[in-house]
Amino acid sequence: MSTAILTGQPVPGSSIEGDLRSLGFDVLIAADAADAERLVAEAPCEQRIALVDARFVGHVHALRLGLTDPRFSLAAVPGAVTAQPDGRVTLTRALARENSAGGGTAVAVDSLPDRIVTALAEDGADVHRPELGSLVAAVPADPQARNEARQAVAEVDDEAVRLKSAVKSRDGFFTTYFISPYSRYIARWCARRGLTPNQVTTASLITALIAAACAATGTRGGFIAAGVLLIASFVLDCTDGQLARYSLQYSTLGAWLDATFDRAKEYAYYAGLALGAARGGDDVWALALGAMILQTCRHVVDFSFNEANHDATANTSPTAALSGRLDSVGWTVWVRRMIVLPIGERWAMIAVLTAVTTPRITFYVLLIGCAFAATYTTAGRVLRSLTRKAQRTDRAAGALADLADNGPLAGLLARGRRASLGGPLVAAVSGTVVLTVSLFSGVTWAPVVGALVYAVAAGQALHRPLKGALDWLVPPLFRAAEYGTVLILAAKADVNGALPAAFGLVAAVAYHHYDTVYRIRGNAGAPPAWLVRAVGGQEGRTLLVTVLAVALTAAQFTVALTVLAVAVALVVLLESIRFWVSAGAPAVHDEGEPA
Repeated sequence: MSTAILTGQPVPGSSIEGDLRSLGFDVLIAADAADAERLVAEAPCEQRIALVDARFVGHVHALRLGLTDPRFSLAAVPGAVTAQPDGRVTLTRALARENSAGGGTAVAVDSLPDRIVTALAEDGADVHRPELGSLVAAVPADPQARNEARQAVAEVDDEAVRLKSAVKSRDGFFTTYFISPYSRYIARWCARRGLTPNQVTTASLITALIAAACAATGTRGGFIAAGVLLIASFVLDCTDGQLARYSLQYSTLGAWLDATFDRAKEYAYYAGLALGAARGGDDVWALALGAMILQTCRHVVDFSFNEANHDATANTSPTAALSGRLDSVGWTVWVRRMIVLPIGERWAMIAVLTAVTTPRITFYVLLIGCAFAATYTTAGRVLRSLTRKAQRTDRAAGALADLADNGPLAGLLARGRRASLGGPLVAAVSGTVVLTVSLFSGVTWAPVVGALVYAVAAGQALHRPLKGALDWLVPPLFRAAEYGTVLILAAKADVNGALPAAFGLVAAVAYHHYDTVYRIRGNAGAPPAWLVRAVGGQEGRTLLVTVLAVALTAAQFTVALTVLAVAVALVVLLESIRFWVSAGAPAVHDEGEPA
């Protein structure tokens, strides 16, 4: 139970006490400012505490936004301020100073919560002030102002505002027009029955796994059912975020579930399609693995570019300005959002193609669409990077280095060497080219030599901070090199089970890379160094796979890939679960993929 302390002169007929109790607060009354300070000090330290002016007039949802969002230590709306346990000391200090300055005078003179917010701001405290829009939150100074505020409250339906704000302001065309118009009501239905976003997220995962199982049957009926269930899973996927925003149920576990389950659902569905095709005598595992690699590399491009530029200075360019002008033309916004195949459009396309065509056609169309989208987005970001004069920060360079996922081998091989004259990107490209040529050379041990050269180049690429205009391309190059090596060597093995084993290994490693991304986005830092060492780093895994492919028979190589996939999955999953359910993880709810 949280505690709300009402300050100021009570107003007959006011609903503020009932509103606060409806939001889960235990309401106490302070006779004056000194009494408010005493009540704050006596409140249990593990509880959220709020100071609310008794004269407050406004929408309940305005209070909800200001006083119950778990993501912020300190938050306020006019007439109310709140602190979570980690912000209690700051709030208490500001309250004590205000009382000392005011000599403990009666709080009816003005709004004590607003004075506290001003004091917090003067102290440099980070106080979250939610955007209220048309919602009302005010402390009227006289009866006439109170009547005007009450009339303003009556003119705005805060439930309608709450429903609208549950939907992301920026979303894809399919989601905006075919899902959100009704999924927001499903979210409200879930909220009124006490369901949590995590439960809805789990239901979405289960639905997608059932869809994958239907696709794995290889029958036309199974494919139709799979398409329908995939759309149903996406509806639930939208609902969980809308439920979190509707009821402000943000959590550390929810951040982890929402961030990773989308990938688990999509890639499990790819595997289901491949299994279904195999039942019909068509081997499309290479296409399924290619689709997973392409989609993951697309996301790494997005993540790397955003991390490199989100806090850069002088971060403008003619290309970005043109993009901004195009956003003012309504139809171009939707076209540009659709052609990058965001998750809604992509899943809708996959669902329809599954139901009416074959897995092979589905993958062909998916690969072509994603390749075009990747080319479009990457080209635009390259142009922006070349035309802007951005100064990237040490934090951005550190994030890119963490995304690169270099292990101890790269550091050892590059130790004592001078950085390449061409810079990090040239080193990464050179190593990737050598590795690619070696894989297709036809010489037995060439891939191992190529992987060694690649490991040296990987170390050289991170020899200095990744602050160059195009250095954000280094992590995507490393992803393509590692995943592509596994795909090529498994395909060349040409035995049953090699490509499915490679699919499992890439899925496990991709999970590790996504987990790294979401930790960085949550300001929680990269995974621990021991984890990167334990799974070898991207260059170590690449070298290991090439050695296994050369030293073992095709059948033995398949077994080795399977064992490696299981080992990597166990290590990264256990550490990820430990982190995301711990108290130190950030309380966020992921807003979905950026592409």
